[in-house]
Amino acid sequence: MQNKENEYVKRTQKDYTLAFKLQVVSEIERGELSCRGATNKYGIQGRATITNWLRKYR
Repeated sequence: MQNKENEYVKRTQKDYTLAFKLQVVSEIERGELSCRGATNKYGIQGRATITNWLRKYR
């Protein structure tokens, strides 16, 4: 039996709420995560997605 908690989940754009985006941006700005770290931690498909959020919500 596999541990489902650590399994990668592919997400789509519609899954990202504003609160989630702001949380990710906040963690990156505080230095807790890098863009790459955020993609791995949260299963975000591309760094460009996070880069766009940083531009919009900083």
